Amino acid sequence: MKATRKKWCILLAVLIAAVFLCMTLADYIQRDGGAVTVTEGVLESDAGRIPYKLYTPASATGAAPAPGVLLLHGYQNDHETCAAYAIELARRGAVVLAIDEYGHGIAEAGMLERGYVNHKVTVNYGEDSEADGTYVAIGGQLRYRVLMNFSNLSFFDAHYSTDADGNRIKDSSMGGIAAYAVLADMPNVDNTRLAVSGHSMGTWASWTVAAAYSESVNADGLSIAPRAVVLQCGELFRDSVYDTAAIHFNNVLLLQAKYDEFSYFRDYQLNVTDDLLRSDLRTEFLGCTAEEAAWNTTYGTMADGSARRIQLLETNHRLATHNGSGLTAAMDWLGEALPLNTTLASSSHTAMGKELLVLAAMLCAAAAMLPLMELLLTTPFFRKAAQPLPPADTIKKTGAWWRAAVITILIAGLSYPFMTQLGHGLLPLPENIFRMTVGNGFLSWYGLLILVMLGTTLVSQLIAKKKGRSLSLYSMGLGAADSPQRLGWGLLGRSSLLTLCMVGLMYLLTVLCQALFHLDFRFIWPFFKGFTLERLGQFAVYLPIFALFYILNNSKIFAGMRTQGTYKSGARGFLSCWWRYALVMVGGILLVILLEYIPFFAGIGPGADVLFSSTFGGPFMSLLILFAPQVVLFSLLGTYIYRRTGNVYGSALVMACLACWIVTGGSAIL
Repeated sequence: MKATRKKWCILLAVLIAAVFLCMTLADYIQRDGGAVTVTEGVLESDAGRIPYKLYTPASATGAAPAPGVLLLHGYQNDHETCAAYAIELARRGAVVLAIDEYGHGIAEAGMLERGYVNHKVTVNYGEDSEADGTYVAIGGQLRYRVLMNFSNLSFFDAHYSTDADGNRIKDSSMGGIAAYAVLADMPNVDNTRLAVSGHSMGTWASWTVAAAYSESVNADGLSIAPRAVVLQCGELFRDSVYDTAAIHFNNVLLLQAKYDEFSYFRDYQLNVTDDLLRSDLRTEFLGCTAEEAAWNTTYGTMADGSARRIQLLETNHRLATHNGSGLTAAMDWLGEALPLNTTLASSSHTAMGKELLVLAAMLCAAAAMLPLMELLLTTPFFRKAAQPLPPADTIKKTGAWWRAAVITILIAGLSYPFMTQLGHGLLPLPENIFRMTVGNGFLSWYGLLILVMLGTTLVSQLIAKKKGRSLSLYSMGLGAADSPQRLGWGLLGRSSLLTLCMVGLMYLLTVLCQALFHLDFRFIWPFFKGFTLERLGQFAVYLPIFALFYILNNSKIFAGMRTQGTYKSGARGFLSCWWRYALVMVGGILLVILLEYIPFFAGIGPGADVLFSSTFGGPFMSLLILFAPQVVLFSLLGTYIYRRTGNVYGSALVMACLACWIVTGGSAIL
């Protein structure tokens, strides 16, 4: 026993040490080896306090002020999603300010502070028509109206930005206007050399910031308008929708993802093609004719602010934030517009090294939960949270297993686009309680799957009863070995406390890394970060539904779909059953990924748009590349915990806590 405990203690210590080593190296990269100071703080706005992360090169001083760049993240992201641009710009001598926009990260203001109106435009602004139904009145949930107005900007004319009910778009910069003022007022920043860049939702915020400061001057009467605007997957609109006499935009670079899942970022066309580039909207933006329009070509001149360029990136929407070609184009653009005082090549990038190290730290932190569990299971109290696996005589035969696997994959995959979008926008939930917009999408999907699982369990019980036998709760992973027909409340209680300790360790590592390094656990997008009290409350609201889903899901998959491999010991035994569990858990998501991207890559268009309409494309399709790896990680943890404890409670509760943490920790809140 002592030798076993020592082994687990050593492994736990090694994993924790690896977390801090990876984070130390990641911090070294974000600070450019000490040449950049990275700090965090908050700034005040009329809507509430706005958190920020500030990158300050040592070369930026009051005596030698540097150019400044404001970075604005996309929907469901936070300031750290801007890290690649921040790191590369700071390496080149710019002071960089990245903020948490309204409703994201740990910002005090919710997305409602952006404002909304009771209508939406279903084509590009300036091309809409009430006659043909592309400018339509909308009702429904508040979150739906906010989401449908993301591309409606506060500097647009009243036709778009106000409605007859007195609603209006209040601040489509989502805190960016206040942040720009702070950046322009910093003593080590040359406020005549400023720029703004945003991704996705942040591109609309970038347009708004640039419009707000278009005519602004400093104390010396010099313009502090952004010298450049870099749009990472942005939307264009006609000049006719705003006051062109008072507002102008200097040197705009549009980074166009070829495989953008959001229809409005490809002008509502199915594909990004040369025909899109030659449209009236795009040629008006470039200031050229259709015959002259070309990708990756600059039109106009930097000197007078008329420079325009559309850079085509071989990537999708979410990966655009860290695309190497996009970063290179942005460094070239900003290097000329500001200019940046650097000898670094625009193609010299280190930011991805930071992302990979933070990913490694996150995986080590997640893995550290397992040796902690093993140590706790050696104590008298937690030892009772584990029991032998149910007898092998109740496993599924090969044919039955594959039939069940295919049915499970089809139900999960085919329901995903519809139920997630329903919950995201229109499911009539009390919005003062269920405030996480993407969380509501998963709540809707999980709710349907819960009903399906309860129904199939009842049918299975009835079939077994007709055959003169019964399915024990023990064989379903829900009961104790000594009381196989009763729900294992003792197992559930001890497993809950075991989960609290395991996830608590990961949370402790998260907040320590945030405090020491200004870094959380992620790979590009927000995964695990410390809670505010408000977000902790949302975690408590969503967790019961997530827990019920994963308990039933793990009962169906881990316990109900046991194979001979489940009973084999060692790494080979683990792998022989894990791949099956992983396939069933992630198979539905992989199915949707194939349906979405195979037609897209084939030049037909995004699968959701082609098969169902653009209503079912966008956020939950682009989330698939995040969601699939998460489920694979969950399957690894869950398989180990189930094989070790002989019940589904521990594996289910750990998965539920991690999934709910991801959803409520920093993503969009109403």
